Amino acid sequence: MRIAVAGATGNIGARTVTALEQAGHEAVRISRSLGVDLMTGDGLDAALTGVEAVVDTTSTEATDRDQAVAYLGTTTRNLLAAEERAGVRHHVLLTIVGVDRVEGNAHYAGKREQERLVAAGPVPWTIVPATQFHDFAATVTGWTEQDGVATIPPLLVQPIAPADVAGILAEIATGPPQGRHRDVAGPETQDLVDMARRTNDARGHTVKLVPTWSSVLGPEMAGDVLLPGDDARIAPTTFDEWLAQPR
Repeated sequence: MRIAVAGATGNIGARTVTALEQAGHEAVRISRSLGVDLMTGDGLDAALTGVEAVVDTTSTEATDRDQAVAYLGTTTRNLLAAEERAGVRHHVLLTIVGVDRVEGNAHYAGKREQERLVAAGPVPWTIVPATQFHDFAATVTGWTEQDGVATIPPLLVQPIAPADVAGILAEIATGPPQGRHRDVAGPETQDLVDMARRTNDARGHTVKLVPTWSSVLGPEMAGDVLLPGDDARIAPTTFDEWLAQPR
């Protein structure tokens, strides 16, 4: 199959391209750095020629709610419109477990807008909610680290390996549209502060961790808000196995 991946140079997008190619499919990379701009639509029609399915792994670093909604809303509208023109038969959207349970987070608001547009759009779809990735703890401390100190919220998560997410997306893209897919998660629950400590130890990075809710993520994410449903699809790679992999 000829399958396009939006956000193809990102953390999950690049791995999804690899998973598709390893399975014998033709992967079309959609990224602004590769000449296809989802915000303006430039290059989209040419990129989607002959494409049967699209996997959307796009994200945003916007911290303002309105900006996040505007960006992900615009890119999703442009992508869906181009897919309809091209006769694409399946749109696969990667989203986040718990996205409907967290109101104050800008990124989550943008992802909810994506979900709304895809579900109401003209292209048959599958929405895939995944838990946070194994590298999420390092990402959060990267946001906050200053002078050897990083604040980090004590989130309860059930993280998943990025490569496992990519493999699942590639598998789903080659099948029929499913509507809302069950949650996708890793095999074990983890405390984000402990994940950050273990990640830093594995990488030889020294930083003082300060657990607090007065940081980039607030108490609206406390408890089991970010955990998957009871019927979740569990991916195999544990956090320890991921940590042991060469970087």
